Amino acid sequence: MTVKTCVMEHFIEISPLEITDNFIRSIGQEWMLITAGDAVQCNTMTASWGFVGQMWGRPAAMVVIRPTRHTRRFVEENERLTLSFFEERYRDALRYCGTHSGRDGDKFAASGLTVVRTDAGTPAVGEARLVLECRKMYVGELRADGFLQPELLERWYPDRDLHYCYIVEIERAFVRRAE
Repeated sequence: MTVKTCVMEHFIEISPLEITDNFIRSIGQEWMLITAGDAVQCNTMTASWGFVGQMWGRPAAMVVIRPTRHTRRFVEENERLTLSFFEERYRDALRYCGTHSGRDGDKFAASGLTVVRTDAGTPAVGEARLVLECRKMYVGELRADGFLQPELLERWYPDRDLHYCYIVEIERAFVRRAE
């Protein structure tokens, strides 16, 4: 996907401490998009697993990405990524981004979403109600021998394609301006 130059003009920056979302609901039920890339290309994927909280004295999030996901390459190659949260009216777009690969075409164009960029150059999704601009702090692969409840491993990883876990610092938070 080619990134168009467009700043986040429809957003205002707030402190991460001002965020009032219930992230159990926002991530697990409403879903989010994980977006990463550079000035030339980016990709996004839908995620419904992760957390937001405090880690190493910093506001932080944890996201997981399977090794086969096309977006993982963009996350690996870039220092920053964004987490975008949406109103319910974007459910079909999030469903599309979760069921189609960026390897096969432009997910943004096909889903009706647009790419915007923070002033740091990090790609985000223009239709979001909340965007978290994050910087990677840690990455590690989940391990089969770490599961203390084996039924979780069997249910979620029958092919043993365990997720990579990324702990990211929330550097900036943006909310959509009232229009």
